[in-house]
Parts: sequence; structure tokens; C-alpha cells
Amino acid sequence: MNKPLVFLLAALCLGAAVPAKAQIVYIPEDVHFQAPRVPEFIEFAGETIRFDRPDLYERMDRELITFTYSHTNSTLMLKRSERIFSQIVPILRQQGVPEDLKYLMAIESNLDPKAYSTAGAAGLWQFMRATGQGYGLEVGTEVDERYNIEKATIAACKYLKEAYAKYGDWMTVAASYNAGQGGISKRLTDQRQKRAMDLLLATETSRYMFRILTAKYFFENPEAFGFHLEDEDIYPYLPPRETVTVSGPIANLTDFAEEHGTTYFHLKEANLWLRGDKLTNKAGKTYKIIIPTTSY
Repeated sequence: MNKPLVFLLAALCLGAAVPAKAQIVYIPEDVHFQAPRVPEFIEFAGETIRFDRPDLYERMDRELITFTYSHTNSTLMLKRSERIFSQIVPILRQQGVPEDLKYLMAIESNLDPKAYSTAGAAGLWQFMRATGQGYGLEVGTEVDERYNIEKATIAACKYLKEAYAKYGDWMTVAASYNAGQGGISKRLTDQRQKRAMDLLLATETSRYMFRILTAKYFFENPEAFGFHLEDEDIYPYLPPRETVTVSGPIANLTDFAEEHGTTYFHLKEANLWLRGDKLTNKAGKTYKIIIPTTSY
């Protein structure tokens, strides 16, 4: 195959627009475009997911390719992984949820604790306002616990365990996290199936399950996708210097930060759930505020 054609095909595969009079770029002979091969199976949350059916194979193949060539998101997820997983995994274990469910959170937010979708979902677990409130999170103008890593993870665990009690299949649980339990339950009944991977679903939900499986494969084998990061490339998790419990109002968070030896910026970065510049707290609730290390 001639080199201009290789360039054209590569550009089209990556979704790039190719102008009618595009300049031809020659690609060296040793440059190849490829993604990891689809494995025979993946062990996920104690379940064996096989790809021996043509449709399962091709759906998995698509997500492997997507992860390989989504360079920015994939690289940032790898860099953030130590910082985020070190906080999430102990909570999953404590709550009795398989560790592999951390990959659901990864594809929800790309491991960005500040993530906010156009639909209004927020935080690492991407809770919508009503759903978050339904699982015990406070969501308001001054406090939004969807951004509280510990509380949001506990809320997500409640949802995941509730769904697993209903379906007994973790991939179906994952599908329900994307499409809602009501929608998945109806489709299971209407299509007379027992698991979501055998359902005809909206494209987003159908891909969602395979994105989770690909995320696990990706984080465990990044070099198979062409990514190589050194230890110093990974963003570290720095444990808080201390945690302060408050049950009253805070008139000014800048003053509060200085009183505890940090800055407003560092305080807000460590406590993303504090959405304003004060904490009115008229109800006298108890909050735990992280006081970060100065180098956070």
C-alpha cells in the first residue's frame, strides 16, 4: 500500500477531517497503527467475561481501539490513577464492593474529581443532583457532596450493592449505573434475558460495559496500548496534614484556611465539595474538612 494512502486511511480511522487538497504527509516505514488484540477473556469482579461470540469480540475491539487513540484522556487517567485509586479502593473494600468497580468510576469521570457533565452530573462518580440526594448526599450552593470523594464513593457503593442484589451480575449492575435500574429491568423482561450483555441497548449503554472491561485491561497493561509512564510521571496522593471536624458556620473560608496554616486555594482543592467562600451551616451539621499539606 502506498504511503499517501496509509496517511489517508489513518486520518479517517482517527476521525480527522481530510481537506480536498490536503497536503500529503509521508509516514516512515516503521510506524504502525494498531491496538491490543482482544483477549480470550477478562476476569471482572469474580466473573469471567469471554469474547468468543463475534458480537462480543467486535464490541470489545472497538473500545480497545478507542482507548489506544484517545491519547489525552488515557494519559491523564494513568497519571491520576495512584492519587484517586488509593482513596477509592479502601472504601470499596470496606463497603464490600469488588475492587474492579473502580473502573466504572474511571470511565464516568476520567478520574477527574472536578468532572461536571453537560447533563449536570458531578464528581468522580458522576451523580445527578436527584440521584445523589437520594443516596444521602447533600447538594446545594455551599455544599455539594457529589465532589466529596469519601461520601460519594459510599453513596455509589449503596447503589451498586442494591443493584447487585437485584441482578446478581456485575456487568448488568454497570449497565444500570448508566441507563438506570428501571430501564435495564424493563429490557431484561421485554427481551427475556438474564444479563445486560445479551440485551439490545442504546449505543451508549451497550458500549459502557465494554469500556469498563477495557479500562481494567488498560490500567493493568498500559504498555500493550502504547503508553509508558515512569514512576515520576504519576501524580502522587499526599495524605492530609489533618482533618478538622466542624459543626457550626464558617464566616470566611480564607480566614479558616489561614488559621489552619494553609491557603484558600489549597483548602478548596482538597475539599472540592465546599462550593462557596463560606459555610453557613444553619442546620448545625457536622462536616470533616481536610487540611492539606502545603505542597498539595
